[in-house]
Amino acid sequence: MAKKFKIDPEGAKPLPFTLVEQELDKVENSLRKQVRHFDPGVEPYISYICDTAGKRIRPTLSILVGGATGQVTSDHIKLGTILELIHMATLVHDDIIDGASTRRKVLTANSKWGDGLAVLLGDALFSHALMLSTEFDDLVLSRAIASASRDVCQGEILQTQRRFDLTLTRQDYFELIEMKTGALFAAATDLAAYLSGVSTEVRDAMRDFGMKLGTAYQIYDDCLDLVGSEEQFGKTLRTDLEKGKLTLPMLYLLEEAGDTQRDILQKRIIQQE
Repeated sequence: MAKKFKIDPEGAKPLPFTLVEQELDKVENSLRKQVRHFDPGVEPYISYICDTAGKRIRPTLSILVGGATGQVTSDHIKLGTILELIHMATLVHDDIIDGASTRRKVLTANSKWGDGLAVLLGDALFSHALMLSTEFDDLVLSRAIASASRDVCQGEILQTQRRFDLTLTRQDYFELIEMKTGALFAAATDLAAYLSGVSTEVRDAMRDFGMKLGTAYQIYDDCLDLVGSEEQFGKTLRTDLEKGKLTLPMLYLLEEAGDTQRDILQKRIIQQE
């Protein structure tokens, strides 16, 4: 039997994961199969990342939407696999950018092997996911996956450009997180519905749901970075403000602050640069 990757470090799965546990097992087996496609010298690194990255949210969404709009097929499993590989790549690159040392209570790739190798591992995951997407006979799928991947990368670039930028607005913030996080959530729900052959109206509704869910998830994650416990959540926290990322809680704080307090806050943010 193929080894299952760890979905939750505490072993407790939320209800949506439990509902599709059998299908997620197929995604896990598919991911393990993809790991074996890498050169034997590279495979152990990729396997380590697969074991320590992600909660399988995007595959879960693909499967849930597939079941809600029709019947879950092997293409839904493949879609979930591809999106999870892309997500893993983004996590590797995010950890390098943020200087994170732990994720899911183990060392990150950059902490374990250095930034240089970690960058290449993320690139390898990205390229393999895009190659796997070409196995779909329908170009709509591979093009949409490539587009979502581009949006994620562009979102990260733009967010990096806007570090320590005190002119950043809430609208700017929402546009950034829709790209860097919402895009893959939306791809999962949109393309899963497309695979089921639903109407354009239903597909659009599923895409909108995925985008809103991804946006909400990123807001939660940004709040977690400020007030969460590293011991509880198993990853490096308190990096956003240190790196000059103005997330929604800080934007609200700056908006609500009086002139004197706002000046003090802005100076403290800038002084970290």
